[in-house]
Amino acid sequence: MDVHRSTYTETPLRSVDVVMNPQRLGAMHQNRISFVRSLIRKMAQQNWQVSKHEWQLSPQGYGHVIYRLATPKHVYHLVVFCDQIADEERNDRVIAEKWDVTFALVYGDVDVSLLEKLRANVPLQEAGRNTNDVLVLARANKSVRVFEHIVSHLAKGTQPDAKELAEVGYILRTTAVYGNGKFGIADFKLLEDNDDFSQSFSAQMCAVYLLREFSLDWVHYLATQQGGDKAVSLDRGLQRYLGVGNATGLGMAPYLINHPCIVDQWMTSREKALATVLAQQTNKDKLPQLKVLLSKATMHLAQVITINEVQNSLNQQALDELSLLVDQLATHLGNASTWGDLLEQNQLMNMEAQEILIACLMELYPEQVDVFADQMNTDETLFLPTGKKVSDLISLLKARYQWAVSTDFSMPENSYWFWYRSQDKEEPRLGVRDEEQGADKELPLDIGRQAYYLYRALRQQSQDMSIAQFLLHFPQYRAIARRVWTLGNRVMGDIQMNVLHKQSLPMHLLRCKLAIFGATKFDPRSDRWVRVTFFQGAPLLDEIGDENYQDNWIFPLLPSEQSMTSINSITP
Repeated sequence: MDVHRSTYTETPLRSVDVVMNPQRLGAMHQNRISFVRSLIRKMAQQNWQVSKHEWQLSPQGYGHVIYRLATPKHVYHLVVFCDQIADEERNDRVIAEKWDVTFALVYGDVDVSLLEKLRANVPLQEAGRNTNDVLVLARANKSVRVFEHIVSHLAKGTQPDAKELAEVGYILRTTAVYGNGKFGIADFKLLEDNDDFSQSFSAQMCAVYLLREFSLDWVHYLATQQGGDKAVSLDRGLQRYLGVGNATGLGMAPYLINHPCIVDQWMTSREKALATVLAQQTNKDKLPQLKVLLSKATMHLAQVITINEVQNSLNQQALDELSLLVDQLATHLGNASTWGDLLEQNQLMNMEAQEILIACLMELYPEQVDVFADQMNTDETLFLPTGKKVSDLISLLKARYQWAVSTDFSMPENSYWFWYRSQDKEEPRLGVRDEEQGADKELPLDIGRQAYYLYRALRQQSQDMSIAQFLLHFPQYRAIARRVWTLGNRVMGDIQMNVLHKQSLPMHLLRCKLAIFGATKFDPRSDRWVRVTFFQGAPLLDEIGDENYQDNWIFPLLPSEQSMTSINSITP
């Protein structure tokens, strides 16, 4: 196995060329330090308390609901507004103006005055004006088919068709979850010293988890309104199986390019956690648990429904390879002294299968892995120290940016796309260079091309010239020079992807970020947007505080009819 010994840790890590390969990033899965997993663990360990504070819905399910969240040191409220909209108004794109549900996670108490301000602004989303008491601003739409299917069956006293639910996997899907100071809400700086939400995107994930609880409460409420005493509660296994959907498009890709230090920190933390596992001696006592995890993963893949033929093929290939691995696991283990050896033996599996194996191995050692969940933040400053010469930057480019400097950007296929932001739709878009308008407004996401031209310009100068002098003559290279130096001296560095290439797939970038968040059930709807599910299989709120709670909900499975619990009447 290729390794890269970084200056940040004594533990050998996988090579940056392996880890930051876009195809591998596009095969990532949820793991123990994904944000949804670390959030639920914290909630369980610290006994966070959630209660219904207000339930002001009409019999048709419209109005507002407030949930109170109490942590050991702070109090928050999730304020949810439910509005009636026409089917033609239900749009998942950023240009939508109406949604079934809008919601905000608020720090502190919500009095009458604040509630009225929220009521006037939260449903407007970007068009509203919110204060920095609001930590998260978001919206969601129903999966109308699943929503109505569940409510109608529960109202009649019967359970919904599990297979019908499996095709979607959620009741509500978010179309945007804003944080970090957008539209006047609280900036992340205000949370850096907050015991609850100091880690990246943890407040957003918490809001989504509470929304999942609301979605279940909502269908139960409407079933009771429609069915009265006949209404029953949804089987708890099915409740657990339903998460929150998310529709994500190209807008997420620029984040990964524009925040390279964050991406490096996320990937480095994961690789350090993985390295501690791969260095462990293989243990036959772990064999049954690993078999269960791999078998569960194959069943999960078999249950994933996607319209994307390529993803379907990758899933099927991974399913076949993992099934074979499970059958031969004892033999593999006998030939491996460390878990790293086991991974090395299976490098011929497709990346989907390899990444599943990695996620399963990380589940075996929670004590060693979980500590890295608190290491996902970093300073994003890009710097270029004084005293460096042209030769220093050339050497770095050769060592860490070979994927860029070896690309011939004079070839049309290597500069085929340009990225721009649509003025009408307010969304990142891809245009075909020399065929479509907008190249003059191109977004500077072409890191590979910038590094390539920086390298060519440096090669034409004296090797002893200072970088300061070089940039004085060529100021257009200041930004990329700082980035190359900073990321070239970090453990993982830039994603090794030319996003302008004709065959580049932004989907790889989308999946990488979503996997770090903790998404499951990847369903690419094209090469530019994907549907996923968050918190699918996660414990319910009343299960988190249970002393028997176990953090083992990776690769969620649809409960079988045999495992369905008995039907219990709803308590209105």
